[in-house]
Amino acid sequence: MAVEPAPEERAVAAWCQWLEALATDAQAALSASLAYEQLEGSLRDGWLDALIQDRHRIQVPLIAVYAPLLAVEKDPERRARIHASIGPAEWAVPCASARALWGRTAQSRRVGVIISPLYLDFVQVLSCSWQAKQGFDWVRHEPFLERTRAPGPGSLFEGVRLESTPLRGMIDELSYAILAHQRQGLPLPEELRTHASLFHARPASAAHAT
Repeated sequence: MAVEPAPEERAVAAWCQWLEALATDAQAALSASLAYEQLEGSLRDGWLDALIQDRHRIQVPLIAVYAPLLAVEKDPERRARIHASIGPAEWAVPCASARALWGRTAQSRRVGVIISPLYLDFVQVLSCSWQAKQGFDWVRHEPFLERTRAPGPGSLFEGVRLESTPLRGMIDELSYAILAHQRQGLPLPEELRTHASLFHARPASAAHAT
């Protein structure tokens, strides 16, 4: 007669199954990131303690269970703890650099997408619509997305057929749009802050435009 697992064993098994899903399911990774972000410091420490205790039970790279937490953790000591827990050998170097796509609507509004590798088969996607002299219509950020679900050349996105464009050119375009948006007295969309490093080296002509 088979012995039923104890409730605690079932709970641990379910927890480990969920942790393994973080390696392939972008929604699970996003949920983990959001849930961790809502916790107070002591509860975050408890989460990290649980990972140390159970990580030998899971069959996926450790970066899969730690990266969603690192994405929202700001405390230097806790970030250092996460980095140490992952270990240098676990970091999966993205095999491709960021790439850009763009298109134009019938009303001459521009739609752009920047796809940046994260880890394993996940990417993050920044998409936006703008007018060169008026700024942004909208900006969206998908922090976790399976690579195969990201837009590609020829994709129909927001009613616009996208095509590849040099990343540097896209950044220059968006830098001008940022300036135009600020001249309108409008606050920059928060989603742009996740890609702020892209705009640190904006073109000199944009930086000095009047």
